[in-house]
Amino acid sequence: MTEDEAMRRAVALAARGLGTTSPNPVVGCILLGPAGDVVGEGFHAYAGGPHAEIVALAQAGERARGGTCVVTLEPCNHTGRTGPCSDALINAGIRRVVIAVDDPTPVAAGGAATLRAAGIEVVTGVRRDEAEAGNIAWLTAVRRGRPYVTWKFAATLDGRSAAADGTSQWISSAESRADVHVLRSTVDAIVAGVGTVVADDPQLTVRDLRDGTLAIKQPLRVVVDSAGRTPENARVRDAAAPTWIVTAAAAGTGPDGRVDLNALLTQLFARGIRNVLLEGGPTLAGGFLAAGLIDRVVGYVAPKLLGSGRTALVDAGIGTIADAVELDLTEVSQIGGDLRFTATLRPKENRNPTPLGGLN
Repeated sequence: MTEDEAMRRAVALAARGLGTTSPNPVVGCILLGPAGDVVGEGFHAYAGGPHAEIVALAQAGERARGGTCVVTLEPCNHTGRTGPCSDALINAGIRRVVIAVDDPTPVAAGGAATLRAAGIEVVTGVRRDEAEAGNIAWLTAVRRGRPYVTWKFAATLDGRSAAADGTSQWISSAESRADVHVLRSTVDAIVAGVGTVVADDPQLTVRDLRDGTLAIKQPLRVVVDSAGRTPENARVRDAAAPTWIVTAAAAGTGPDGRVDLNALLTQLFARGIRNVLLEGGPTLAGGFLAAGLIDRVVGYVAPKLLGSGRTALVDAGIGTIADAVELDLTEVSQIGGDLRFTATLRPKENRNPTPLGGLN
């Protein structure tokens, strides 16, 4: 196996840790023997557990000596709940280390320098973009000091998230709803507004839609509730998952008199939350967008028309077409009868609005 092929495999392995490693990153590792054969592989499965390199080294044993370590993130250089991976690679007799992404954290960084000082050849940047994309939530979080935020919404083709009478079950297909549970399983926290909790009484858990079975690992449920209106019997208060009801008094008050969303994300980061799924409703989504706190959008668009009713997004602080938030589509697919798209927000300096022409 070539080093490039090994890195592609390492990126795929890293993805297996999505949703279970925070506050640590997802990492994948492949060990190649001196002849280029795979002698060990591993990924970081959960916080406090062995790192990807340690798992791969345990599998390889003496076959790792004189070989190459291909890893998605720079080996750590500190002692936390586990020892430094850089020392483990040196002690195992690895002669070459191929790294996709440098570690941006001051505590863990420095592994590459330690390896070089020990006489090990180190190469960085192999399949960097792929590894960055696979670890984007953690990398964004540690670089900015706040969690990576994905806004998920479901709407009709004309942008309605509920009918005029308030009904919204079910706008999207059963296949899309199952896909949302997969998405939930990859995050550390699910955030919803009190309006959604009062109107829909969601449980906000990861479940198997076929039989309703709860997943073993559940994200933190966060209800943004400025005035403390969450009913005592709301499903988000059950024992199925941990819950934080966030009031303005507890998290701080923003300029609109509601929960300060920047302060909320800072507090979530301090709790070890690196990846957040924003699920509702339209006013809260508008507040996050207006504050510049949304990193990614996942939309499920159903082939239905309502013509009236609640829209998917309101009060985003956009008053003219020149200020429209532009998105870069990264994935478009069909799930059931729905269209699912994933997009990132284009930086303001890169936006190039297309002039609207009149009808002839």
